[in-house]
Amino acid sequence: MMKINVVQPKTNVGKAYIFSFTTSAEELDINVSQYTIDGNVDIKGEVLYTGTCFRISGDISFTKSFQCDRCLEYFSQKQMLSFLEECKAEVSDEDVGEEVICFSGNEVDIANLIRETILLSQPLNNICSPDCRGLCLKCGANLNDEECGCDRHIVDPRLAALQKLLNKR
Repeated sequence: MMKINVVQPKTNVGKAYIFSFTTSAEELDINVSQYTIDGNVDIKGEVLYTGTCFRISGDISFTKSFQCDRCLEYFSQKQMLSFLEECKAEVSDEDVGEEVICFSGNEVDIANLIRETILLSQPLNNICSPDCRGLCLKCGANLNDEECGCDRHIVDPRLAALQKLLNKR
């Protein structure tokens, strides 16, 4: 569990207090089939009491290993994610409908916040680089390593009849 004690921040409005945690993907219950998180997940941030709520912000860093969806090579990438959340100790009628984390006692558990930040920040497709060329559709060669020489021109099926006319000439 990653709990932040808010007793000191509550007594000093506007003063930021630093916190840090080190955990793992297993402890955060991150288990997805598209990638793995290797090693530790490091969380560093600060909590600040604004007078009405606690503002919790910081950075999450970890190493993600995955297989590229275009070229099928395995890669590891260092990722850095930021988070910012507001928490309130008491819930009022004004808070209904707002996206505010509510807590009771003197500690705020940020484990769910960290887990959601990591899971929601991941793209639908795992790509090794924006300019990854992928595999040849005909021979399967990795186009990032070599140019295979295959004719990969694909005619739009809606224009196939016109292509046939051009081929007759």
